[in-house]
Amino acid sequence: MARGTARPVVRLRSTAGTGVTYVTRKNRLNDPDRLVLRKYDAVAGAHVLFREER
Repeated sequence: MARGTARPVVRLRSTAGTGVTYVTRKNRLNDPDRLVLRKYDAVAGAHVLFREER
């Protein structure tokens, strides 16, 4: 069964400038804007904001 377009795969990039990324899915109907999550950056050694890149 094919996956739909309502929940696409997005890449989250660290705002600390370390180049660390996470890959996740988001619901386009609930979050039409760019996704911003606070996650752990192993290079920075702290929790920072990760923004969706397009």
